[in-house]
Amino acid sequence: MLGLREKLSWGFGGLLLILVTIGFQSITLLTGLGNSIDVILWENYRSVIACQEMKEALERMDSGVLFTLLGDTEQGVRLIGENEPLFEKALDVELGNITLPGEAEKTTQLKDLFTQFKAALHKVQDAADPLQMRREVYFARFLPLFHEIKSTADDILRMNQQHMTEANARARNTAAAARRRMFILLFLGATLAAGFVIFTGRWILRPINRLIRSADEIRKGNLDLVVQIDSRDEIGRLSEAFNEMASSLRELRRSDRTRMARIQRSTQQVFRSLPDAVAVVDLDGTVEVSTEAAAEVFGLGSDVRIRSLAFDWMGTLFDEALKSVRRVEPQDSRFLIQRFIKGEEHFFRPEAVPILDREKRLTGVILIMKDVTQQRYQDELKSGVISTVSHQLKTPLTSLRMAVYLLLEQKVGPLTPKQAELLVAAREESDRLHSILTNLLDISRIESGRMQMDYRAVPPQELVIEQMESFHSMALDRGISLKVSVPGDLPEVWVDSDKVGHVLMNLFSNALRYTSPGGRITVSAEADEEMVRFAVSDTGRGIPVQYLDRVFEQFFRVPDQEEETGEGLGLAIAGEIVEAHDGTISVESEEGKGSTFTFSLKRADRISQED
Repeated sequence: MLGLREKLSWGFGGLLLILVTIGFQSITLLTGLGNSIDVILWENYRSVIACQEMKEALERMDSGVLFTLLGDTEQGVRLIGENEPLFEKALDVELGNITLPGEAEKTTQLKDLFTQFKAALHKVQDAADPLQMRREVYFARFLPLFHEIKSTADDILRMNQQHMTEANARARNTAAAARRRMFILLFLGATLAAGFVIFTGRWILRPINRLIRSADEIRKGNLDLVVQIDSRDEIGRLSEAFNEMASSLRELRRSDRTRMARIQRSTQQVFRSLPDAVAVVDLDGTVEVSTEAAAEVFGLGSDVRIRSLAFDWMGTLFDEALKSVRRVEPQDSRFLIQRFIKGEEHFFRPEAVPILDREKRLTGVILIMKDVTQQRYQDELKSGVISTVSHQLKTPLTSLRMAVYLLLEQKVGPLTPKQAELLVAAREESDRLHSILTNLLDISRIESGRMQMDYRAVPPQELVIEQMESFHSMALDRGISLKVSVPGDLPEVWVDSDKVGHVLMNLFSNALRYTSPGGRITVSAEADEEMVRFAVSDTGRGIPVQYLDRVFEQFFRVPDQEEETGEGLGLAIAGEIVEAHDGTISVESEEGKGSTFTFSLKRADRISQED
């Protein structure tokens, strides 16, 4: 039994033999045709040209003799002098290209005749002889030699032309024979190649295609097939290995199905018992598995389509997770879902997390509704405590500050320098404490929705310039340049100008505090379809990347700051104010290169009458 290598060797060896044979025959035939062409072009063509040149030179010398006899001696001598060397040159070419039988005798005869011709030519040109004698020499000796030389040259010319005709016929016959042989060889080669293709399809392609179809069936999950084995070559052994692989896969599938069924049941039981409302959704928006809380509270049972539920936010989060392929939460951080469970009020914060396989391809989305009821109660309690404590502290703090100010003004008597120094320190600390209490009360009012907002349409340029004016002299004193890039044609924003002014003031203050002399602060704004985005950039020290997510937290201050940086409430209040305007605030920063704070406000022309 031939193996696959032997079969391929026989097939390709036969094709190689055909190619070598055709190539050898082609080279042989082309060489023969080339030789025939050489005979025509080299051996005979040169003799033909030489004979024609001799005849032409001979006729012109005859014309020169006639000019001489007629009295135009100068013209005659010129023609004879020009053409005699040409005749001799052509004669030398012919003497060196004798290739045909009888051509040598004719050429020798031609040479002898030309020798006699030159003697007669000089006799006819001899001006010492009378004209009548020269004429007699012309007709008696010169003219017969002229005709005889011309006739001999014609004989040599015809001999070479005849041989050229015969060589051309031989070349044509050779070419015709070559075409016949090439057609025969090509027919034999095509027949053998067709036979090889047929046998290749039978020996190689048919078993390979059978294996390909079997592999497709296995890919579709059909492991019960058996590949037919027709030979014992490499493909036959591959088919045997393929059958053994399918048998092993069948056994593995049986064991894996049992194990997977056990794991799936255990996983579903554990998953359903989770306290949070969690649902795994496929790419079409159909729930595959969910916890008991998700099914009972939000109706996210198995095989339920989320778009059929009366929760628009759920479809929005799902679509955004599919589009961005990242964790998605509502843009409004205060967005909570209120649901009543067994008569008790509960609050949930939703989010959507995409599910990726090992190749980073999206396979589904996890919807998580985290129960934040306890956290909300704690936040409300904290806000209440802060508000109550702040109110309770504010009255005695006001009295204390008033007493300190009265003492410093020496209304009740003079102070020693040491007493004045202590009271100044007490005044500064009481002012700082008053600022903290005021900020805490502001945060409490914003979070509880009790802060009154005076909304009106304000040009962005007016907002920025009004706050920049108070910082202009401070920036000049510190050697910091201020640049405003807020176009005057931007659409108006719908804001409480005092509250937004507080945001800009806080951002300007921070930028001045952390920018070194020689630096630059830039304020810019641009509009999109719904919002106007403001940006405050500086070239200061920047914020370490690990702290960027915490800069808007209450009481957070970036560690290792060299200067006094306040209580960590300014950015928190700024963030609360922007969110109260239904906007967003964010920061980008790089250590040593500066920071950029960006916040957005609604366009006044996009506010509906109901708003």
